[in-house]
Amino acid sequence: MFVDQVKVFVKAGDGGNGLVAYRREKYVPLGGPAGGDGGNGGDVVFQVDEGLNTLMDFRYKKHFKAKRGENGMSKGQHGKNAEPLILKVPPGTTVRDAETGEVIADLIYHEQQAVIARGGRGGRGNIRFATPRNPAPDMAENGEPGRERDIQIELKLLADVGLVGFPSVGKSTFLSVVTAAKPKIADYHFTTLAPNLGVVETEDQRSFVLADLPGLIEGAHEGIGLGHQFLRHVERTRVIVHVIDMAGTEGRDPYEDYVTINEELKAYDESLSERPQIVAANKMDIPEAEEHLQAFKEKIDVPVYPISTITRSGIRELLFAVADILDTIPKDNKPIEEKEERVVYRHEQEPEAFHITRDSDGSFVLSGERIEKLFKMTDFNRDESVRRFARQLRGMGVDEALREKGAQDGDVVRLLEYEFEFVE
Repeated sequence: MFVDQVKVFVKAGDGGNGLVAYRREKYVPLGGPAGGDGGNGGDVVFQVDEGLNTLMDFRYKKHFKAKRGENGMSKGQHGKNAEPLILKVPPGTTVRDAETGEVIADLIYHEQQAVIARGGRGGRGNIRFATPRNPAPDMAENGEPGRERDIQIELKLLADVGLVGFPSVGKSTFLSVVTAAKPKIADYHFTTLAPNLGVVETEDQRSFVLADLPGLIEGAHEGIGLGHQFLRHVERTRVIVHVIDMAGTEGRDPYEDYVTINEELKAYDESLSERPQIVAANKMDIPEAEEHLQAFKEKIDVPVYPISTITRSGIRELLFAVADILDTIPKDNKPIEEKEERVVYRHEQEPEAFHITRDSDGSFVLSGERIEKLFKMTDFNRDESVRRFARQLRGMGVDEALREKGAQDGDVVRLLEYEFEFVE
């Protein structure tokens, strides 16, 4: 089954917790702290595997979670970092954030990798909090939570040539004639519900990948018919072969078909109108086709090759013409290390440290990315960690903000699923 669009949830691994420990060797008086840091959580990484051509692996499993880092150990030993969770995807995969629509990664080259969700930092052990004033701290950090996000994964086929045209003009038959592919062929519209790929080899030993793309109809750029399910795959093709039913067997005018399809391509992506295009005038074995062909050629200025997928006439010349055009278009398949490396820095607004709302029961509710991360990294089983957390909140201005909201001594303050008492 061909799967080219899925939505999944990924979560990077949490960092390991730091440890509170002390040196207790017999001949080391006042040994001091010896708790090590936790290891970093594993990243969620997508890697291109050119052996794949579908997103089938993501169809039934929708949740992916990397391992957390190992906790810190005594004698100052660092916990082991978790291995990244590597998920294989086919070339041509685009990954977007499902909430914002931002493109996270566009994966094209074999073994190209992209970090989709970064693992959390390991928590610091008590050896890291030692100071001259507090040489034996009784606190450590919990690991930082790994990032979690919903993502949209799309596959845009990496074919050299794309076959476009109305339903039932003979695209699938053409693909079956010139390649070893065996697409479904039947005498009704939208026989092809998913793109089919095949490798064409011309008589002079030139080869290219040909994609039979689902039939277009008017309004496809707005999602009508198979809509974007088809148009997404035409974006990466280098040459477009426009298959026309020159006999007009369904009562349509060949020239109007040509104009309609090109308008749909342009409406979806302006750059598609500049893509090299060849017209394959199909069904020339039908008597009416010759008359229509003459009128058609007078109205357009792109190469037209009369063919018949039934008698196989004209196909050899068409394939040579496609191969000739491909020879003039450089294939953008250089290894990623040979391409110019560019780092694009985007300005990201600093997330709000905290936000205060009032619940229906009168309690004050704290929320915000920074304050929630700080809370999760605090070990509330140790008094010294709790006091440090209180100092951090005071430094962020939480106490003052609660007073401005009307908080009084004894009021309930809620953070995530935990409740605290506001004390003046």
